[in-house]
Amino acid sequence: MRLNSLALVAIVIGSAAAAQTLDDIHLNVVPRTSAERARIAVVTAPPEDFTEPEAFEGLPAGAATVRLRTNADAFSQPSANISFERELDFKVGNGLFRKLWVSAPSSTLASDGLGPIYNARGCQNCHIKDGRGHPPAGPADTSVSMFLRISIPAEPDVAMAEIADYLATAPDPVYGGQLQDFGTAGQPGEYRLDVTYEDVTLALSDDETATLRRPTYSAADLGYGPLHPDAMLSPRVAPQMIGLGLLEAIPAQDILALADPDDADGDGISGRANIVWSAEYDRPMLGRFGHKAGMATIREQSAAAFAGDMGISSPLFPAPWGDCTAAQKKCRAARHGDDASRGGFEIDAAGLDLVTFYSRNLAVPARPDAGDPAVLRGKHAFHAAGCAACHTPNFVTARLADQPEQSFQLIWPYTDMLLHDMGEGLADHRPEARATGTEWRTAPLWGIGQTEQVSGQASFLHDGRARSILEAILWHGGEAQAARDHVIQMPGATRAALLRFLESL
Repeated sequence: MRLNSLALVAIVIGSAAAAQTLDDIHLNVVPRTSAERARIAVVTAPPEDFTEPEAFEGLPAGAATVRLRTNADAFSQPSANISFERELDFKVGNGLFRKLWVSAPSSTLASDGLGPIYNARGCQNCHIKDGRGHPPAGPADTSVSMFLRISIPAEPDVAMAEIADYLATAPDPVYGGQLQDFGTAGQPGEYRLDVTYEDVTLALSDDETATLRRPTYSAADLGYGPLHPDAMLSPRVAPQMIGLGLLEAIPAQDILALADPDDADGDGISGRANIVWSAEYDRPMLGRFGHKAGMATIREQSAAAFAGDMGISSPLFPAPWGDCTAAQKKCRAARHGDDASRGGFEIDAAGLDLVTFYSRNLAVPARPDAGDPAVLRGKHAFHAAGCAACHTPNFVTARLADQPEQSFQLIWPYTDMLLHDMGEGLADHRPEARATGTEWRTAPLWGIGQTEQVSGQASFLHDGRARSILEAILWHGGEAQAARDHVIQMPGATRAALLRFLESL
């Protein structure tokens, strides 16, 4: 039996009185009625019949779902239920998302402020066509859509000391919170990402085999001296952007209700909520975004990417030098693009709000094959293997007074938004808030079948090591080991149907 959500929050935070810190304070939520809760319980109940698709299953984003496109623009459409007036904001936000920033001083004042050290010149450089990034294809390829996060162990501050299982970290004293591989004129980049792979062959049922590639990462050509001796590195590929506003609109209590940190129901699955400090709201909040659920809101995630990836200051992260540390004196002394007309920032609150709105409304494509017999057989295999224990199929979003596109929609993201131990094979041994070095947030599966179509190549998992959906499954360990072994032992035809189902998402 799952823990009561309020009891879980009390355990996580340390007291029931502090439970209010996890409210959806960033959203204008209209409380649910008892009748609505009863309806939601019915439409989100696990399926029993796999001969027909469930009601509305072909519309994974509810009324916000858009027609499936067969080109690279499949992830770049606005919510289908967006108004004409709000679509204009989406398009302006798109322009800011695609903008290429330049170093200061520049004649293009609205676009200067890049760096002094950075990973990319624009959001779209990492989130290719609003889809996933990928690791470098070889020595001649850049790692522009992938970087290494870095931190060292630290003592928790007073605000987070009461959070159960909180694992405090601090930025590297020289290299900051992530490694940037580019610098503006006169500023050396911090490193070069070096990736090597070892092939691992795995036997499957019916005399089939699969070849996985085990990566090794290193920070080569360090530009500012050695890393801290306790430095912990974690590779990160840019995730896809679709459906973020809908994930943000899932009520926190619905996510917390799925958590089972002590495996009280004995199913081997111990999902845990990540609790993070929000710079936007100056309080602990439920982590939702990022590979380890290290960010609470889309707006803060966007501002953090501007600061860390591009060195662009904003009201949430006002340092004009981005991720430059005090040890990088030349970097901090460089010219910046902060402008009084933008409130003293390189992107002001209005610009950040537009990028946030754009990110919230990148639409999820429809599933035209939800009723295909092969897809339904694969769906049955998905549930039989236990995959749905973490990849929760559906939720109903909160009623939102200010976000009609995301308000009260039945959605099918296939994630519980929780942390799970995925075993040593995927471990980065770098904690993030409550997430340990072996834990990752369950990745949403919607749109997974369009990855190669949108991004130009298939790359899955937090570091893009998996070149196919099957490879991604076979890297699962820890809590997912039993489900992964079930997939290995499936008859080949059943495994093919499972992959067909996942590709239909």
